[in-house]
Amino acid sequence: MGLDLDFAIRHSGRPAAAMTRRDVARVLLAVPSGHALVALPDLRRQLLAAGNPLSVRFWESAKAVLMSIESGVATVGDVQRWLESSGTEPIMLTRSYFLWPEESERGPIATEMYERLVEFLEERLAAGEIDADALAAGDPDARHAYEELQERWLGTPLPDGRVPNVVVNDEQDQELYAAWDEEEAFALSELRRVLDDLPEPPFPESDLRSAARRLRVTLTRPGYPGNVLRACAGLENGDLPERDEDLWLTVAAGIAAPISDLPDEEDAARFFDMEGELSHEDSILASLCAIHHADWLASVIALVRYGPGVLASPERIARFIADSEDVDPDEPEDLEATEMLFTAVTPLWAHLGIVDRAEVLTPLGWWGLPKALERAWSSGPALPD
Repeated sequence: MGLDLDFAIRHSGRPAAAMTRRDVARVLLAVPSGHALVALPDLRRQLLAAGNPLSVRFWESAKAVLMSIESGVATVGDVQRWLESSGTEPIMLTRSYFLWPEESERGPIATEMYERLVEFLEERLAAGEIDADALAAGDPDARHAYEELQERWLGTPLPDGRVPNVVVNDEQDQELYAAWDEEEAFALSELRRVLDDLPEPPFPESDLRSAARRLRVTLTRPGYPGNVLRACAGLENGDLPERDEDLWLTVAAGIAAPISDLPDEEDAARFFDMEGELSHEDSILASLCAIHHADWLASVIALVRYGPGVLASPERIARFIADSEDVDPDEPEDLEATEMLFTAVTPLWAHLGIVDRAEVLTPLGWWGLPKALERAWSSGPALPD
């Protein structure tokens, strides 16, 4: 692919005289770094002839970053920061942890707000409020001012009342919810398809009655595991289902699809304290929420196929998932990571009698796990915050 002024004009959508540093930077990054380095002097001369010389600092920084890319030492962060130093590129991740979606993943609202911010920055650059040369030189004061300018814009209502960072995050949330619902619906259909080909486990009435009796006591006690099980099942108000089967399935389903967080007994900011540590209970809930639908599907199907007596330790479950033919993971399963997530699951299963003390599947678990998973995915619990 040849890089010349005509290509730059087509790529940026602007005439040569109106191109910004951001436009040229994006053009240079649109082709292999070696090609961009070769074309750099000619492109600079062509823009100079068009009355748009940009600055010596910009061209020096462009050459430096392209050479760094070509030599294989530049990181994605290095390139992004250089692009942001153009003076009109939005900062990908702000200090308040607002994150712009990747360009290919932006919805209509994020695309609109991104373009509005670029336009705003171009106006401020033209007004002399942004020092692009200082940004290119890595001046910390210039960078701080650049960040502050964008933070204010993101949090300031537009004339129509919309707040940019709020509406972008809302759009991303809706897209996440839609993707989550689609994944859940597919997992539910696959679960039902597989279960249709398997015999129905016998109903362990006595085991269920004993497990429900123990569970009612556990749910009334403070601390772990009662607080986690109550949060998973959404039973924080203290009202428990009267029927043992409903209670047991509600709690078992909640482990696979937690309905709520722990009560804010201390401070909700604990989740956002990057230097602090989650409590034991918070870590368990975080692990439960991190388990993919496909992993729940593969593990429960494997356990149901093997039946009572099969080992259901976290290590064995991770192997079941990795070897499963019922799911098609996007990436190869990380056995150690999967095992770590399921270390939060098996102790809770033990409190419900799904597994025994040796982490072996019980008749109650054989009967109830698929029913609990179906209930979890049929009831459509809210996506955890």
